[in-house]
Amino acid sequence: MRISARADYAVRAALQLAASPDGGPLKAETIADAQEIPHKFLEGILNDMRRGGLVLSRRGGNGGYRLARPAGEISIADVIRVVDGPLVSVRGVRPPDLSYTGPARSLLPLWIALRSNVREILEGVTLADVAAAELPDSVSALTDAPDAWVNP
Repeated sequence: MRISARADYAVRAALQLAASPDGGPLKAETIADAQEIPHKFLEGILNDMRRGGLVLSRRGGNGGYRLARPAGEISIADVIRVVDGPLVSVRGVRPPDLSYTGPARSLLPLWIALRSNVREILEGVTLADVAAAELPDSVSALTDAPDAWVNP
């Protein structure tokens, strides 16, 4: 599974908004500078997040972006889906829409299992969890395995 730059930037921007004092609006420039995200790229991401109902925007001197819901109600999966679409696809197709034959037949349940695990993690972690550095125990446990930190 690959996390696109767009998804990474969107999650980082959402976390910056989640950490905003009193949930006040932040300007795109402020978010871009704080997270080292190209400003023009971020503008498009924030527009997608606004259209997806994750952020609200207000123009003017006191304007900017803020989360549309409390950070504890927005999962990491919500953010990724808004900017990148489905969490897991194969050749751009969602696993239930695939079919295989012969010795490849068991690939379908493998892709479904992968999607299930990705969903379990990304839907089970909220912006508030990450912003507070308090990942759920089930997620933290996965990082305890020494092989989790090694690239094969």
